[in-house]
Amino acid sequence: MKVWKHTMQTKMREAVIAVVPVLGIVLFVSFAIVPISPGVLLSFLAGALLVMAGMMFFTLGAEMSMTPMGEKVGAQMTHSKSIAVMIFLSFLLGMIITISEPDLQVLAELIPSIPNRILILTVAVGVGIFLIIAMLRMLLGIPLNRLLIVFYGVAFILLFMVPGSFRAIAFDSGGVTTGPMTVPFIMALGVGVASVRDDKHVANDSFGLVALCSIGPILAVLCLGMIYHPSESGAFILQNLQVQDSVALRQMFTNAFPLYMKEIAVSLFPIILFFGLFQIISLHLPVKNLLKILMGLAYTYIGLVFFLTGANVGFMPAGTYLGSAIAAEKYRYLLIPVGTVIGFFIVKAEPAVYILNHQVEEITDGAISAKVMGISLSVGVALSVALAMIRVLTGISILWFLIPGYTIAIGLSFFVPKIFTAIAFDSGGVASGPMTATFLLPLAQGACVAAGGDPVTDAFGVVAMVAMTPLITIQILGLVHVLQNRRRTEKVFLQGIPDEDAIIEL
Repeated sequence: MKVWKHTMQTKMREAVIAVVPVLGIVLFVSFAIVPISPGVLLSFLAGALLVMAGMMFFTLGAEMSMTPMGEKVGAQMTHSKSIAVMIFLSFLLGMIITISEPDLQVLAELIPSIPNRILILTVAVGVGIFLIIAMLRMLLGIPLNRLLIVFYGVAFILLFMVPGSFRAIAFDSGGVTTGPMTVPFIMALGVGVASVRDDKHVANDSFGLVALCSIGPILAVLCLGMIYHPSESGAFILQNLQVQDSVALRQMFTNAFPLYMKEIAVSLFPIILFFGLFQIISLHLPVKNLLKILMGLAYTYIGLVFFLTGANVGFMPAGTYLGSAIAAEKYRYLLIPVGTVIGFFIVKAEPAVYILNHQVEEITDGAISAKVMGISLSVGVALSVALAMIRVLTGISILWFLIPGYTIAIGLSFFVPKIFTAIAFDSGGVASGPMTATFLLPLAQGACVAAGGDPVTDAFGVVAMVAMTPLITIQILGLVHVLQNRRRTEKVFLQGIPDEDAIIEL
């Protein structure tokens, strides 16, 4: 009981540390720069409380259920030593997890010119195919950067074959689809598969699954854009929600709770069913372990319901309102520094970022700490939001950012340790989660409408930018690591000064 209480207190403290800075920034802006209506502010405050509670339960539940489930399934798949079985199960898992992802429903609504069912199934097939490719890469030892060059090359070729309004949304889809349901399970799956191997490259190949699975949705949406040839995306623009009194505020949240309870239940069911069948046929885990996983799934369910309700009902209208209010002022270029500061802190509130940072620290035995990972991600997201706000205000095409950005990211992969490349490309999908979709995207949409721009071409792309910049900042971290090790090595061999940390191989 004491251990459980201590764990809950730790998780709550982490959630508060993650959310309070964003809360403070919004309050400062609303009182010092632009006024925000009391209703929107109250809904934001209520949403912040739910987001904190949701993060606490989700991170605890993911550690108890999603992570061990993924590791057990991955290890058992590898033990089977049947390539055909691994291919079939990888494809099936990719389909199931993607269809289970709540953020995919949001993506489907953003592109009404394509039927929702066709979009969801096509994206799920894309993720399933790329999960197969990711698994085979781990087994065959194929360098990740070679695959990234090929598949992103194909994606950029396809970009010029679809309407301009589809370009930003296609790259947004890669970040949206790798959300809180997908990331913990897929990352744990990679650790489970790599754990069966006994070689020095295990740590390198434990990462990279999310990186490749993020490409599947991009290619799927681009292919659908060519097939349907829509003249415009018809993207849905979020509306500002005004709350007149406390009763209306309560009703807004109580009406949303049943919807998200049903949505998360439907999302979790396929994963639970798959794991249950796997347990009966192959795993045969002890009852004690199963009970712990079931308890973790309950925490995961509660956490996602709280988190998504708070983010969608509380954060979404606040983001829209704040963006439109700042952009409507004569000092609209304040949107860039405000967005930059919000971006720096908001990534800490992404539920899957916590899972990634601590898994990186564990796999690398502390050589890459969770704190350093957190700072690198925050810097990357801050830069991406700044660039996204410049796009909103100027209307610069997203291609001027994506093509150089991915060229730099893939170019860096030839100069840094492989593990940094794999972690960097995983982190792009992880950082662009529900907080980006429910606060930063509405912020950009509201600002774009107020500034007189086209929300379809200028506002969409925020998720894509957030997914891109960590690829660069994490690899720069790797480059710094290489240079530091080189200096330490020179210190040992040229000056003869002992240094236990002189040579560190990742």
